[in-house]
Amino acid sequence: MTTAAYAPLWTSAEIANATGGQVDAPPFDAYGVSIDTRTLEPGDLFVALAGDRDGHDFADAALASGAAAALVGREVRGPGIRVPDTLRALEHMGEAARDRAMTARRAAVTGSVGKTGVTQAIAAALKLAGPSHSSVQSYNNHIGVPLTLARMPRETERAVFEIGMNHAGEIGPLSKMVRPHVAVITMVGPVHVENFPDGEQGVATAKAEVFEGMAPGGVAVLNADDAWFGLLSGAAKAAGLEVKTFGSGESCDAQLIGFEVNEGGATVVAALHGRALRFPIAQSGAHWGLNSLATLLAVVALGAPVEAAIEALGAFAPLTGRGAETQIALKGGFATLIDESYNANPISMRAALRTLAGRKVEGRRIAVLTDMLEIGADTDAVHAALVQPIEAAHVDLVFCTGPAMHALWEAMPKNRRGAWDATAEALAPLVVEALASGDVVMVKGSKGSKASLVVEALLASGEAR
Repeated sequence: MTTAAYAPLWTSAEIANATGGQVDAPPFDAYGVSIDTRTLEPGDLFVALAGDRDGHDFADAALASGAAAALVGREVRGPGIRVPDTLRALEHMGEAARDRAMTARRAAVTGSVGKTGVTQAIAAALKLAGPSHSSVQSYNNHIGVPLTLARMPRETERAVFEIGMNHAGEIGPLSKMVRPHVAVITMVGPVHVENFPDGEQGVATAKAEVFEGMAPGGVAVLNADDAWFGLLSGAAKAAGLEVKTFGSGESCDAQLIGFEVNEGGATVVAALHGRALRFPIAQSGAHWGLNSLATLLAVVALGAPVEAAIEALGAFAPLTGRGAETQIALKGGFATLIDESYNANPISMRAALRTLAGRKVEGRRIAVLTDMLEIGADTDAVHAALVQPIEAAHVDLVFCTGPAMHALWEAMPKNRRGAWDATAEALAPLVVEALASGDVVMVKGSKGSKASLVVEALLASGEAR
């Protein structure tokens, strides 16, 4: 179907009005917004952002690929709209898209762990409830948030945005851009602590910046089991927000009573505002007990039925790099790969090990762990401390890579040591060689320490299916 069959996302007049730009083209319609020629669709507006590579260098290629026009800071050969600053213009477009979808209710999700999964679970539920919009992948920074806003159709009824940060002062401006009616903070942990002189408390304070842009009468969905719940709930109340809680305590609005792992996922036993619930989810990770309750509270606060959230959670499979499972064909049978290679920190590492502990195995539980990054001065001690959750999870064999993980390697008893190597690339063949039928192998580590290379090697080692 051609783009002409759809209402345009933007007209050239609307873009010019939002950005104050000069239109160097006949009137045109744009059906999407793109910043990358590799994913650009015909009919998109191409936004030439400056960065490591200047987007203006790709404007000709974008237009040749069918872009409706280019939003640029200098004249290009072809239809364009010229503005002084393309990033600021993208922000203006995002704000205009937000304002024209006047009745849309918006949620923002942040947290040290779980924000992408919870954002996408909420998005899956909102799709079942009516016209909706959401972040794709982890578009959660100073570019991803305005880009997601600029892509929001005017008929949107509900939307959810992921907001992330590395430093203090980054979440507040993005919250003010989104103006959420609902804010979810999944959990605060020692992530990016090297950027905060006051450590984890600084991280918690930075996460609370999400309340700065809240719409009047907004709702904060908070983890009552979080060590920083007091700080976060105090900040939410100071901002005039209603606080809804999820956690294990009886006083929580959404209480987790039980989490039963089974084939193909798990069953959550909970109470929502005192109403007993028991529902299946397609996730088996132990942390998805609380994540599912955060999803329920957010969806209801957005005005969608709780049944939509429950249905979505029943079908919402683990994301690539965040718990996705694959059967690997080996001689004599199959091994199970759990791909947790996208990111890692002390909280998510422990959660992943608890999940591995809950798996029934015919062979061995194997953990392949790469360095956790941005942990701060105590990185060696933090890595070595993983020996306790590894023991509690009854992991049979541990493979490690990276200088920080060497501290764990030294702390582990010899009977649990698989191998250590300086790089993931060098470690990967050792893991492949050790894998046997019936094993369950989990790969977990920070993206920057290249845990994905081990996943790729395992997938290539057999007939993955």
